[in-house]
Amino acid sequence: MALNFAQKEAIVAEVAEVAKSAYSAVGAEYRGLTVDELTQLRVEARKAGVYVRVVKNTLARRALEGTDFACMQEGLTGPLILAFSQEDPGSAARVAEAFAKDHDKFQVRLIALGGKLLPASELGNLAKMPTYDQAVSMLMATMKAPVQKLAATINEVPGKLVRTVAAIRDAKEAA
Repeated sequence: MALNFAQKEAIVAEVAEVAKSAYSAVGAEYRGLTVDELTQLRVEARKAGVYVRVVKNTLARRALEGTDFACMQEGLTGPLILAFSQEDPGSAARVAEAFAKDHDKFQVRLIALGGKLLPASELGNLAKMPTYDQAVSMLMATMKAPVQKLAATINEVPGKLVRTVAAIRDAKEAA
């Protein structure tokens, strides 16, 4: 179906708006997948807070101009589906990695993070990045450990004194 100029402008504006607020982007070739499989991908992406869109490459190039994902412009060839992480940097990669495990025809070709184009082999590393809640939890555990050790060490001094006095008392009672 041919798009008129107003529809093309709307698509470019929508993708550009999403790209400005996204943390990372993944571009994958979807040739050979059925409509049901792509619908399944969209459902999983929506649950993970990932914006997924099939966009013509020329429109995608215009939408990505002036964003952190402008580095992807040269790789926009062939039929691609673009996924933008809206909640955390690794969410699009996690969705793409999980979907690619079950569908051999789904091939990740482009990954962009922080204005840099990454090789497709980095998908697993990006997918392993913690979510915001996981990162805060790891930070709190790291901050808590020294305080917990200090409290245990300070508590050990009176405990050792009590055990020593009890041992002396037991020794005097036995004698």
